[in-house]
Amino acid sequence: MAIKGAIEVDEQKCKGCSVCVANCPTGSIRLSDKVNSKGYHYAEMTGDGCIGCSQCAVVCPDSVITVYKVKI
Repeated sequence: MAIKGAIEVDEQKCKGCSVCVANCPTGSIRLSDKVNSKGYHYAEMTGDGCIGCSQCAVVCPDSVITVYKVKI
């Protein structure tokens, strides 16, 4: 049984520190080319490699990441 994951980032609260990017074991997070209302490049999921490990949410200093997991 495999696990498929996904993240949701509160784009307006994300400061683009990229701690989540550095800690993602599958490289499924990047900083967006777009900016939020405060001028920060926010984190976003890229591709479909997320395994739902929650490392990004654990290390996020502002707690703006929600992780979802689904068994497939």
